[in-house]
Amino acid sequence: MVRLRRLAALLALLAWPAMAQDRKEVDLALALAIDISGSIDPDEARLQREGYVQAFRDPAVVRAILDGSYGRIAVAYFEWSDAWVQRLLVDWTLLDSEAAIIAFTERLSAAPVSISRRTSISGAIRFAIPLFGRNPYAPDRKVLDISGDGSNNDGGLVTDMRHEALKERIVINGLPIMNDRPNPFGFPSEEDLDKYYLHCVTGGPRSFVEVATGFDDFPRAIRKKLLQEVADLGPRPDVDTGGLGPLPDGTQLAQAARRPARGEDDYTRFVRPEYELGCDVGERRSREFWQRRFGVTPD
Repeated sequence: MVRLRRLAALLALLAWPAMAQDRKEVDLALALAIDISGSIDPDEARLQREGYVQAFRDPAVVRAILDGSYGRIAVAYFEWSDAWVQRLLVDWTLLDSEAAIIAFTERLSAAPVSISRRTSISGAIRFAIPLFGRNPYAPDRKVLDISGDGSNNDGGLVTDMRHEALKERIVINGLPIMNDRPNPFGFPSEEDLDKYYLHCVTGGPRSFVEVATGFDDFPRAIRKKLLQEVADLGPRPDVDTGGLGPLPDGTQLAQAARRPARGEDDYTRFVRPEYELGCDVGERRSREFWQRRFGVTPD
């Protein structure tokens, strides 16, 4: 039995180079990470989901996917809230035709909508790192696309997990949703969420933030961001908005980060200076709110 196990291990080791070479090359591996914390109600959660479905069905996005160097990308979609609450709705899926893109959106549209409690962007990033590690395709680029309406207030520090992702050459883009109402627990909205995402969440060469001015604005924002990510345009205020009219002021906070040089592996250098209020501002605000209102701090 021991000899058989050793033989099986040897055969797997010998087969590994061939298996690695058989991985289909794709222009982009894109992981979509969507906030379902308690500050988002079921109607808003459905608006987010429908925003992604509409965006992937948009003819301009379809063209961008199919007109790349390889004419295909790989996409995964998961929802997140608490530090250890992440739900993978659609595992890595190859989008290499209009039919494949439609099938992906149908799977996404049919998945149940759920809501949880806390906001752990760090937990979402931690979940995404091994998700990229087991991607069955060979991407030219790896992008984690995080959308949410609040700063990190659960789990580890977001900057620590961002650093771990950047070490794996995963670029992180952000889509903060400027939600102007308090959440069901009375926690106030965060007027500086766009700046928090820019300085504390996003990172990597040509990373950027695209701001949704509310949940009704989410479909426009995700369409624009997908176009930039798929086409590898980086931050571009002039991307076509599909007849939706001029973009609201502050819709995008862009950086002028350069492309990495060929073979450059150190993505950890592509971050902005730390936010002036500190990248632990979400944790501090959460503790202060619960202490002031209930005399306790959350677990």
